[in-house]
Amino acid sequence: MTDFWQRRNVLVTGATGLLGSWMCRTLLARGATVTCLIRDHVPGSLLRSSGDVDRVQVVHGALEDYATVLRAINEYEVDTVFHLGAQTIVGTANRSVMSTFDANIRGTWNLLEACRVSDKLVQRVVVASSDKAYGEHESLPYTEDLPLLGTYPYDASKACAELLTRSFHETFGVPVAVTRCGNLFGGGDLNFNRLVPGTVRSALLGERPIVRSDGLFERDYFYVEDAVGAYLLLAERMQELDLVGEAFNFGTEQPMTVLEVVDRVLQKVGRSDLEPDVRNEASGEIRRQFLDCSKARRRLGWRPAFAFDDGLERAIDWYRSHLRS
Repeated sequence: MTDFWQRRNVLVTGATGLLGSWMCRTLLARGATVTCLIRDHVPGSLLRSSGDVDRVQVVHGALEDYATVLRAINEYEVDTVFHLGAQTIVGTANRSVMSTFDANIRGTWNLLEACRVSDKLVQRVVVASSDKAYGEHESLPYTEDLPLLGTYPYDASKACAELLTRSFHETFGVPVAVTRCGNLFGGGDLNFNRLVPGTVRSALLGERPIVRSDGLFERDYFYVEDAVGAYLLLAERMQELDLVGEAFNFGTEQPMTVLEVVDRVLQKVGRSDLEPDVRNEASGEIRRQFLDCSKARRRLGWRPAFAFDDGLERAIDWYRSHLRS
């Protein structure tokens, strides 16, 4: 569907984030007209450092402001929405619950309501949830039919956002689909308290990487360009394959412990001499989370294009160039 995005009017929330920046770059390359809702000026964002911000239409404002969200959709005649905007840092969510709930829950109902009243314009909405929305289950990997049991603030905010999304679809027919991805990583992520960017930066600077947990937490680490491909494919085929209202897991299906990821990074940077600083301070997080993506393979014909090591090498190259500059 190489021509699908030609001249489509697309709104991306969270456009200065890791996924949002790569999403905008790819949509522009495919001929879309991209509008970005941007709250903060983030000079190091890939959207800005790449120059892509000069090729998109920018609406300044927050998801918490309904009038701004509605104006972005209405004035720029948006037909497709990628709702990626959220407060995504677990530690920040634990410290600042109200602002996280405002952004992730109120921000989502504002976005969905704006799409509802703009039903003559908006044809498809892809809402970014998270594997964290599942909460803690004894049965792993997560499948899409498991209940959403998110307990900790970030996890609960994503579960609530999904319930709102389902409500707007079932009640008002808003054409939505939901993605639940593993832990995203890739060049352009400047949240250095996250595992991959923090470890890569430490290794490149010759410093011991910090591990907040005991290092044995398991996650599904998912390269950002694969995530973009998954989102675009889902949006392209929502109506064609009758996927409106459904949720899809996307990830590598190859869970790794924190220490395994740290070891891979140190090996690729050539700093296996650096011993991780394991602090065992993490709280408010689930120990084991990983995804079953068989539904995406079966219904969408989707598979990741990058092995973990391939994505990691591309990310390291980006950070090496970024730190030099």
